Amino acid sequence: TKWLQAVPPSPDLMPSRAVIAPHAGYSYCGETAAYAYRHLDPSRIKRIFVLGPSHHVYLTGAAITGHGAYATPLGPLLVDAAVNQELVASGLVERMTEEEDAEEHSLEMQMPFIAKAMQGCKHAFTIVPLMVGNLSPEKESVYGRLMGRYLADPANFFVISSDFCHWGQRFRYLHYDPAHGEIYQSIEQVDREGMAAIETLSAAAYHKYQALYKNTICGRHAIAVLLHAVAHDAAARGASGGYALRFLDYSQSSQCRSKHHSSVSYAAAVLRDAAAA
Repeated sequence: TKWLQAVPPSPDLMPSRAVIAPHAGYSYCGETAAYAYRHLDPSRIKRIFVLGPSHHVYLTGAAITGHGAYATPLGPLLVDAAVNQELVASGLVERMTEEEDAEEHSLEMQMPFIAKAMQGCKHAFTIVPLMVGNLSPEKESVYGRLMGRYLADPANFFVISSDFCHWGQRFRYLHYDPAHGEIYQSIEQVDREGMAAIETLSAAAYHKYQALYKNTICGRHAIAVLLHAVAHDAAARGASGGYALRFLDYSQSSQCRSKHHSSVSYAAAVLRDAAAA
């Protein structure tokens, strides 16, 4: 509660349609995640899609949960069985095993924040957790088209679960440009270039950035799916200027000053749809 209350809302980002939020332990990323969740409007939302990366199972597509609800300290969040059936019927989505579902924290860590942000909602709402695998650029576009159909409905909201740079020997990522100062400052520069690419809402710009840096953004494929979903929906309705995305906060788990150190970066962003105002 204190993290959410500490964030001043940005009226120019409302009505929001999606957020990018981190999924580490709350002591590390909770303050940053609050910048995303402060911009949910429960009065508008009837269904929340939660797209997160797969950390434990190799997946080249996407998978839904087999459970009917996710438990949180604030009560259960009901899974939308009808939408799950639609996704499976598309032929593009499979079901997670119970073990895979239990092990994946990228979805789980968003649920208490969702429950808190939606407290006081006067109508029923559901969630659609979707684990996103190691997608090719072509598949990112395919899944973006699939998600774009749901983004077209202003009652649907999207949470993209992703941390940013995982730096250090244990992550096998040691990019460092001394021109930007200490290692942690170089990490921030790389992350902020990626954030700027995402803010363009261009999947091509984002892919160009990733080809250059290969930044270890764990939810990079889920982010790309959102960018494609925005493009498909904007094209379908002929409203190319309707969407705008802005990052509101950035933090790191620690400040790396040696190659023997490691850190994970966190960022929070909000997607606004002017056409839904």
